[in-house]
Amino acid sequence: MAAARRAPRRGRHGSSGQAPSALRGRGMEYAESREYAPGDDARHIDWRLTARSGRAHTKLYQAERERLTLIVADTAPALYFGTRVRFKSVQAARAGAVAAWAALHDGDRVAALRGSHAEAPVPPGAGPRGVLRALDALVRWYAAPPADDAGLDVALDHAGRLLRPGSRLLVLADPASIAAVAPRRWPALALHGQATVLLLTDPLERDPPRSLLPFQQGRLRLELDLGAAAQRQRWRGAFETPLQEALATLARRGVRARALSVDEASDAWLALFATRLSA
Repeated sequence: MAAARRAPRRGRHGSSGQAPSALRGRGMEYAESREYAPGDDARHIDWRLTARSGRAHTKLYQAERERLTLIVADTAPALYFGTRVRFKSVQAARAGAVAAWAALHDGDRVAALRGSHAEAPVPPGAGPRGVLRALDALVRWYAAPPADDAGLDVALDHAGRLLRPGSRLLVLADPASIAAVAPRRWPALALHGQATVLLLTDPLERDPPRSLLPFQQGRLRLELDLGAAAQRQRWRGAFETPLQEALATLARRGVRARALSVDEASDAWLALFATRLSA
């Protein structure tokens, strides 16, 4: 669970961890060397490069600062549905909460957003207060479908403006929403750092019963004979095929992706968020 993760060490001036920033300072991680200039600390002279080039060079180091973890919430109507344990929307909110608490234990700042032209993103915040602001937004967004949902593509456009090198991105989405996103968008998001997508699924979508399945919307009622091969093929084309295509597309573009069913533990995916991809 997220609470079992070891918190980063904190010094007198805030958090320190494994998230390098673009800022140049006198941290512990080597960044590059440049020619020595008057006023540079002589203790940081790069003696090897100085000997090779015949000109004095000094080492620069990366200053460390809190990394950003950004949670992007898809609020498509298809998520507000479920047949086992909980709705897909509830599972998305729970998974987002796991990510937020994991980010806190890693010393990250936490931000969140959804596809909306009216509602501003939850700004990056450090500590428990930053996590609670993100959790409040997830609860609101996933309690009922927002009336002004503008789609996942809009949300990802907003995300691209917030992400910085070293950031960590988590996208909570329905497979059909991923299918509607242009594949060329993902490499740019993955370039910023670690990009992870959780595809919310329901057991009924992936393995419907081989029998008559009744549906009702308002006064309209119909039955699908899912024992028939043709109907099962159409069902698979509507649900399972988009899921598998989304997983393959994301993997090819450097994005970590996993299907998360509503009847799984909400932190079943957490190792994907915390570990490096194998080469």
